[in-house]
Amino acid sequence: MAAALALGAATLTPGGRAHAQFNEPSSPYGGDVVEDIIARVNDQIITQSDYNRALEDLNQEGRDRSETMQEMSDARRNLLRNLIDQQLWLSKGKELGVTGETGLIKRLDEIRKQYHLDSIEALQQEAEKQGVSFEDFKANIRNQIITQDVMRQEVGAHIQITPGEAERYYEAHQQDYAQPESVRLSEILIATGTGDNAAKMAAAKAKAADIEARLHAGGNFAQLARSFSDGPTAAEGGDLGQYQRGQLGKAIEDKVFALQAGQFSDPILTRQGYLILEVVAHTPGGPRPFKDVEQDVDQAYYMSKMEPAIRDYLNRMRDEAFIQIRKGYEDTGATYAEAHSSIAFSAYKPPAPKKKAKVERTRFRENTHALHERSGAQETVAGKSGKGKKAQQQEEKPGKREKIRYGQAPRETLPTAATSSATEDAGALPEQASAANENLPANPLEPTAPALRTRFSHLARTSAYKHKKKKESPGSVAPGDASAPQAPNAGEVADQQVQSSPLGLNGATAQPKKIKASARTAAKSRMSQRKKDESAKPVPQPTPIPPVAGAPAATTQP
Repeated sequence: MAAALALGAATLTPGGRAHAQFNEPSSPYGGDVVEDIIARVNDQIITQSDYNRALEDLNQEGRDRSETMQEMSDARRNLLRNLIDQQLWLSKGKELGVTGETGLIKRLDEIRKQYHLDSIEALQQEAEKQGVSFEDFKANIRNQIITQDVMRQEVGAHIQITPGEAERYYEAHQQDYAQPESVRLSEILIATGTGDNAAKMAAAKAKAADIEARLHAGGNFAQLARSFSDGPTAAEGGDLGQYQRGQLGKAIEDKVFALQAGQFSDPILTRQGYLILEVVAHTPGGPRPFKDVEQDVDQAYYMSKMEPAIRDYLNRMRDEAFIQIRKGYEDTGATYAEAHSSIAFSAYKPPAPKKKAKVERTRFRENTHALHERSGAQETVAGKSGKGKKAQQQEEKPGKREKIRYGQAPRETLPTAATSSATEDAGALPEQASAANENLPANPLEPTAPALRTRFSHLARTSAYKHKKKKESPGSVAPGDASAPQAPNAGEVADQQVQSSPLGLNGATAQPKKIKASARTAAKSRMSQRKKDESAKPVPQPTPIPPVAGAPAATTQP
């Protein structure tokens, strides 16, 4: 956590809390100087406290890396150059609109997860415990993100690498990609204990000899390590990891580097006990093939072209920027024009704030029907004038509302008419038509005569209602209508007559049945009375069947 916070506070950006003092006469208002300004870069400043803080961080970083006095002296000499370069990148980022806020949030969240903290507030508390200002910490990360984004956009995007160039770079720097000889080892340790105990030594030696015999018999090294090893790697099967030449003792290195993969050494007596080592993998030294290091070669070749391109771009920014250095300080990155200019000249212009477009507002919001009518009128005008796309794209946007006094009509909020002869009132409704143009709605501010209410019976007797009803009847067609159907020909008339004629089933059905006159004049009676009259009538006898010749006579039962 301390390393991350130190990295975040390594190159803090200059603050804006200083007062300038470039060997100028003292202020007529008096007062004491709170902070000295050692450099001006465009509209930013570098103060003495910023320089001292960066120098302290640079010395600490040099001690951590064990740098020589010459290396630390060169770093101090180029410190002011690095601070000015950072301000140039930030000025360019401000010009391009790069803020770095999104990258800052992601980076803070990554640091929080890396150190297993619950929230950003916990990260802030941890930074304050170590004496680091959290605002300065965030500002430094933001500046780093802005610098990287500007470098990527202005320099890195213009660098192209071909496979042939990368391969030629690899051939010229093969020694940089040569891998040293290394081995991957596993161990079985038989502890002898502390002190000079001959019995324990003999028992450990006998146990190591027994394990060696099992290995020669084909035993599994990892399984034997889990069962008999006294070392801390027993649970992992004795895995020790990768070792290069020079990382092991002379006696052990000579034995293990002489073995091939899968071979094991004899028991070796060490301070901890008898040690048996197996070579799991043996990697010979020498240059690696291009396909194995292609990504590393591309990255190295890209950086070899990126560094001079960045320096050239910084020189161009320096020629266009305003840079002023206080006497006694040296800028090692100053260009010729910057060092030999007697008059302060700058092509830098701070980005102007974005102006909002002024939009006129309408008094009333139009409903959907009015908008459709206006869009249709615009399409018609656009079709006639040949400017269809531009007319369709024109839309009225809401703007500032006009203040209308009582008894006065609006003056500035009336929308423009679709044609030169037609006029339209602001907020007009489509229900009523104006006297000037029937297709346009009436002005709601003008008084209208009250509508008279009448009864429906009176309305039904008027000729206008009858004409409207007749006009709206289904099947009716207005005279002169192009969509009216044509008159039927002779064949169609004959077919209609045949289809409308009766089928002729059960007699003629075209005419209704006639009712007899006696039935129409007969007196009406109830059904109950009619049943009584029918019961008083004599029952008719069946007609006798004549006898057939040769048939037996009918017998009468008593």
